[in-house]
Amino acid sequence: MASLTIDGETGTTVMRVEAEYSPPRSWRTWLIGRPLPTADAPHQTIRKIVGLAVFASDALSSTAYATQEILFILAAAGMGALGNVFPISLAIVALLVIVTISYEQTIHAYPGGGGAYIVARDNLGEAPAQTAGAALLTDYVLTVAVSISAGVAQLTSAYPELFPYRVAIAVGLVLFVMVVNLRGVKESGAIFALPTYFFIGMMFLTVGTGIVRYLTGTLGQVVNPPAAETTGVLTAVTPFLILHAFSSGTAALTGIEAISNGITAFREPRSRNAGITLIFMAGILSTLFLSISFLAGPIAAIPSEA
Repeated sequence: MASLTIDGETGTTVMRVEAEYSPPRSWRTWLIGRPLPTADAPHQTIRKIVGLAVFASDALSSTAYATQEILFILAAAGMGALGNVFPISLAIVALLVIVTISYEQTIHAYPGGGGAYIVARDNLGEAPAQTAGAALLTDYVLTVAVSISAGVAQLTSAYPELFPYRVAIAVGLVLFVMVVNLRGVKESGAIFALPTYFFIGMMFLTVGTGIVRYLTGTLGQVVNPPAAETTGVLTAVTPFLILHAFSSGTAALTGIEAISNGITAFREPRSRNAGITLIFMAGILSTLFLSISFLAGPIAAIPSEA
């Protein structure tokens, strides 16, 4: 439909054409949605509650296996070394606080999105930026691989009959996550919000129940635990072993940079909303991680792949 209007300032006649046309749907548009015009970008921004589900899910999900990674390393020195899991977790949370403060400053300094690559390029040059970018790509790949593998391990632990199909399940989940993310931040946020908040709720319910039972003296221990898995001859608790356990436990920090990279996906004021989301993520992550590590001692948790 065409219409003629006169510009009030210049007096020029302007023809406006409104075409009601939508491109034909194909399997690609059905799978990942239609391409979005650049003009629609402001309408695709998300709130903090959705942003937490989209950008913090990687970091928060790592609480499900970070403590176990520490226990695996400490088990090489025998059962007595497992008591070091909580002090090591405290050190990791201290590192998390430092990283969170750093990214909080970065969010306000780079409101258009400021990850390690952009910050390194602006302050150190192209070579350090490319190094940081390569590290980020590796980190994102490993984050998905480790998170999916850990989730499938928990699934097959609950349903042993699925164990022979664990590889196919993991690959299928990776493809599912890829397709959902290709549909855009807004749609993926709506899809991931429910499982993310369900996970957070169940984790807080679990650790909360454990702490209450610990305080009331009703917390039991693992019944018929599997044999502790070690790599061979027991070793001494050395600084190298502690540092090795610390580095393995820093899996709890995977994906923490995502919010800083995705500032433009938040509603205005972007920097403020992204910063608040980052602080909430760090608080939830620290609380769950420390709670799980603390309870691992009283319940006599033993690392096992079974």
